[in-house]
Amino acid sequence: MDIKKALKFMLISTLSFACMNSIVKHLAHISAYQIVFFRAISTLIFTMVFLLKHQVPILGNNKKLLIIRGLVGVTSMTFFFMSTKYLPIGTAVSLRYLAPIFAAIFAIFLLKEHVKPIQWFFFCMAFSGVVILKGFDMQLNSYGLLLILISAVFSGLVYVILSKIGKSEHPVVVVNYFMVISVITGGLLSIGNWVNPIGFEWVMLLGLGVFGYFGQVYMTKAFQTASSTSQIAPLKYLETIFTVLFGVFIFAEVYTFWSLLGIGLIIIGLILNARFKEKSKV
Repeated sequence: MDIKKALKFMLISTLSFACMNSIVKHLAHISAYQIVFFRAISTLIFTMVFLLKHQVPILGNNKKLLIIRGLVGVTSMTFFFMSTKYLPIGTAVSLRYLAPIFAAIFAIFLLKEHVKPIQWFFFCMAFSGVVILKGFDMQLNSYGLLLILISAVFSGLVYVILSKIGKSEHPVVVVNYFMVISVITGGLLSIGNWVNPIGFEWVMLLGLGVFGYFGQVYMTKAFQTASSTSQIAPLKYLETIFTVLFGVFIFAEVYTFWSLLGIGLIIIGLILNARFKEKSKV
């Protein structure tokens, strides 16, 4: 019963994130900074209400680490949104999932962790997907590739910072800091780049935060409900599949054989690494 609930929660989560990604792609004429602002401000409403309702201290314990996590997170998010203006949305999402590889590299130097040889093989498999995407898919924009790789690097650093924070902070406090910093950063950087939304675009911009919030909430529920992380972790990559499908049917994006092969190798390499890490804990 638990696994069925976990699967349902993960399905809702990945669909929510895919919807958020599609909105970002649709609003390509609006600056990434402005999208960061709206993505954050609507989520911030949910997090603030939760913290006040449950009387959780908003400022948390380790303010320095929380602020650093917020700054690194908003940097990653901004570069991701920027990349979607140059890349097919499914490609951008799959490349952003390279973050665990960069997290493992950061962890070697910052947390003194060790990476097993088989994990390096899985990482090479994932990176071969990037090489195929760039080397054989002539439609792939080099600037967009650079932007999404920078996003993945900073996202990997977020993982390490979250590991340092551990269980010392309430998860919603961590997200709340992230959203506050994102609202401030996105708002300030939007000055001079502001595009007035028209009609339904207001709803779509506010929907970014709603889909992002529910995507995060149901992913958390999925991991909490499943009896084993390995049962559910690979399913988070459904986000890439859903986003690719949205890209094809909504935005008429074209994915060549090489781009699909590259995306597939990235996902397979990361799934194998995730399963190996889970088994090695037993």
